[in-house]
Amino acid sequence: MPTLSARAYRRMTRELLDWFEEHRRDLPWRHTSDPYRIWVSEVMLQQTQVRTVIPYYQRFFLRFPDLKSFAAASLDDVLKHWEGLGYYARARNLHAAARALSSGTVPDDPQRFGALPGVGGYMRAAVMSIAFGRPLAAVDGNVKRVLARVFGIEEAVDRPAGARAVQSFADSLLETKYPGEFNQALMELGALLCRPRHPQCEACPWSASCAAFASGTWERYPRTSPKRAVPTARIAVGVVSRRGRLLITRRAESAMLGGLWEFPGGKIKRGEAPADACRREIREETGLDVDVVEHVTSVQHAYSHLKVKIEVFRCNHRKGRVRLRGPVDHRWILLEETVDYAFPKANHKFLPALKKPPRRGLT
Repeated sequence: MPTLSARAYRRMTRELLDWFEEHRRDLPWRHTSDPYRIWVSEVMLQQTQVRTVIPYYQRFFLRFPDLKSFAAASLDDVLKHWEGLGYYARARNLHAAARALSSGTVPDDPQRFGALPGVGGYMRAAVMSIAFGRPLAAVDGNVKRVLARVFGIEEAVDRPAGARAVQSFADSLLETKYPGEFNQALMELGALLCRPRHPQCEACPWSASCAAFASGTWERYPRTSPKRAVPTARIAVGVVSRRGRLLITRRAESAMLGGLWEFPGGKIKRGEAPADACRREIREETGLDVDVVEHVTSVQHAYSHLKVKIEVFRCNHRKGRVRLRGPVDHRWILLEETVDYAFPKANHKFLPALKKPPRRGLT
C-alpha cells in the first residue's frame, strides 16, 4: 500500500469535493440540517438502495415529524411505517434510541450518540459529521470498496486488519473543515462511479491515483472473507380460521423480524409431511389443534443468511384456547384487517392468494 504525503492527501480530497459539487445527487435528506432527519436517513440507507429509501423517508416524516412524536409512538406503529424496508432491527433500535433521549433532541456529542442502541461506528461518524460537523470519517461498504481499490488494500476489509487500513486512509483524507461533505462525497463516488461491477474509472476524479486502475485489477478489490453457503429451510404456515376470523401472532422483539405479526408456523422436519408440520407447529406455538383444509400456495423468500420455501395451508380451528409459546401476542382478525399490521415480506408474498375463495369450507 502506498504512503502518501499530506499534500497528496489534500490534493485527492480537493479533487473529490470538486467532483461531488458537480455530480452530487439531489436527495431529500440533503435538503435538511435537522439531525433527527439525517439520522433516520442514515439508518434507512443501511443495506438498502437509495431509490427504495426515498418514498419510505418521505412517508416516515408525515407520521413522525420530530423526534418527540417518534419516541411517543408505539412500536407497532413504527414497524407498520417501516414495513417492506427490511432489517427491522434498525427500526427497533432507532425507536429505542429515540425513547432514551429524554431531551427530545439528538445529542451533538459523539460519545453520547455512540452509546445509543443501534449506533455503531459508521452511524456515529456519519450523523455527527453531517449534522454537526464533527471531524469523523464514516466508512461504509462504498467507502471500503473505493479505498481498497485506490490504495490496493490486500487485507480482507471485513477483517480487523483490512478495516483498520481502510479507516486509516479515510482519516488521512478527511476534510476536517467540511467532514459531512467529504463523507457524502466519498460514499457518492462509490455509489455512482466505483461500483461493484462495471466501474466508470475514466470518469473518476481519482483515476490518476488509483492502484487498481493503474494495474487493471479493479475486480480484485475489495478483498473479503470467503462467504458461507446460504442454507435453505422449508417452512409450513397455517392460516387458521375461526368464525370467519384469522389468527395472527406477534414475534418477540428479541427474535429475528422482532415485533412483526405473522401467520403461525415453523420449520418442516426431515421426513415430515408439510401438512403435518403445519399442525404440529401451530399446536406447539399456540396450543390450538387445527384441521388442515387445503394447500394454498408455495412461496420462496431470501434473507441475508437464509433462504426459505414456505408451504401455506388454510386451517380450521378444531379445539383449544390460545396459549402462546414463542410468540408474545395474538389477534383474531378479518383478512382485510391485515393492512393494519406490519407483516414480514415473506407473508406479503402469499397474502394475495388468501383473497381467492377456498376450495373447501372454512369455519
